[in-house]
Amino acid sequence: MLVLTRKVNERIEIGDGIVLTLLRIKGQQARIGIEAPREMRIRRAELPKLPNAADAAAKEATASL
Repeated sequence: MLVLTRKVNERIEIGDGIVLTLLRIKGQQARIGIEAPREMRIRRAELPKLPNAADAAAKEATASL
C-alpha cells in the first residue's frame, strides 16, 4: 500500500484518467473529490459489489446450459 500525505486542495493522479483531490478535513473525516472517466465504476469498499450488466448476462447464459 502506498501512503501519501496531502494538504487541502492537493491532488493525486492515478494513471491517465483519475485524479483525487483532498477537499476538506474536519475532525476525523476527510472529503475527497474523484475525477474519473464516466464509464469507470467507483464504489465505497464497505458496500457489496453489484454485478454490472455484462456479469449478469454471462451468469444468465451459464445458468441456461
